[in-house]
Amino acid sequence: MRARWIEERQQNARWRAALLPLYLAALGYRLGARLHREAYERRWISRRRLACRVVSVGGLTVGGSGKTPVSAWIAARLGERGHAVALASRGYRRSSGSERVTLVSDGRFVRADLSQAGDEPLLLAAHAPAVPVLVGADRGLVGLRAIAAFGSDVLVLDDGFAHHRLARDVEVVCFDGSFGFGNRHLLPRGPLREPPRALGRADGVVIVDGPLPETDAALLERVLPGSPQFRARRRPAGLRPLAGGGAGSPEELAGTRVGMLTGLARPDSFRRSLESLGAEIVAERCFRDHHRYCPADVRGLRRQAPVWVTTEKDAVKILPSWVGGTDLRVLAIELEVEEPKRLLEWLETQLRGAR
Repeated sequence: MRARWIEERQQNARWRAALLPLYLAALGYRLGARLHREAYERRWISRRRLACRVVSVGGLTVGGSGKTPVSAWIAARLGERGHAVALASRGYRRSSGSERVTLVSDGRFVRADLSQAGDEPLLLAAHAPAVPVLVGADRGLVGLRAIAAFGSDVLVLDDGFAHHRLARDVEVVCFDGSFGFGNRHLLPRGPLREPPRALGRADGVVIVDGPLPETDAALLERVLPGSPQFRARRRPAGLRPLAGGGAGSPEELAGTRVGMLTGLARPDSFRRSLESLGAEIVAERCFRDHHRYCPADVRGLRRQAPVWVTTEKDAVKILPSWVGGTDLRVLAIELEVEEPKRLLEWLETQLRGAR
């Protein structure tokens, strides 16, 4: 689970003293991140420029900002508007023996398993089923494969804000509205990958499950004045048994005693979704983000709650045989953008004006 100090902004002297080693480590991280960024900005290292438009969707904080659902939404909607779109992801925690570029989905069928793809690329394929999804550490190489194999004219990078190796035409940054900038410290003292001023290179912001806290909204306006901001929310859209079968309505959870099974960076968003449906959460098993499940992780669930609910991201890593007769269900979440036409028209204007 997430360390408590990641979110807390008011800390007493004892806490600050205890976390001093992490603060010192964060200074080293800040220096490394700055040198890495400036090496590309000053052209000490050249960026790869693709023969297609590149839309980067990322976050300033680690984990849980909604960038993966936003990436899938943007890719799917641009595809519906006639663009030849592909999605690129790094495929975090996929097998080290996998190819440099792996085709996860060709826009019709899923072609890779969890070990080859990683969990988030499979989620991208599920939420943008008509869009090819490819993974690889070198997103430039992934883009070349997408252009060659699918004639892509737009490449959407999932989690691309800190991937400086590839030139991009549009930079979209996502924030979780309830979390914002966290405690405003850099890793490992806090959740930030770069200082807030790094947002100056962003073109637009999507706030998911907002609004931002008032102080964070003010900080965002200072570092990115006048930037277009868009709002979206994660909405429960379906409920299905892990073992298979017809999907039901999420409202079936109203008044039900449930256990929550997650491996997310910020399980609070999933907890809020369950509570908004009227579920009574009586047990929790929360693991670290991208957790790889084993049978021991789901042993004894029935003794704690009559019904358990997990996420789509977790479900791809749990075999039904592991849970036995436990009633484990998967809550599907959809992204709902408040002004979809405005966001898409802004994106297309940015793409037309690029280069």
